[in-house]
Amino acid sequence: MSEDLEKMASSLFDNLVPNKWADVGFLSLKPLASWIQDLNDRVVFLKKWIDGGTPAVFWISGFFFPQAFFTGILQNYARKHIIAIDELDFEVKIYDEITP
Repeated sequence: MSEDLEKMASSLFDNLVPNKWADVGFLSLKPLASWIQDLNDRVVFLKKWIDGGTPAVFWISGFFFPQAFFTGILQNYARKHIIAIDELDFEVKIYDEITP
């Protein structure tokens, strides 16, 4: 067995994400079992988007690179409304309590 395979086997045995996977995957501090569950959830989210169209709500932390998603939103809006993208920004309101 090669050294790389031995390191991967050790990581799997210790419930750690192998370095080869972590190097190309999403950033996470989770152990392997939770990392795999998160990966499966991400795939399901994207598959539903592909099969069912644009979702009403987006799982932002489920994106590999959320900044690109936000940039894409701004670009689409700017093109649709013929506005310079530099004139657009997001406004976020954070509420401590939500009352129905």
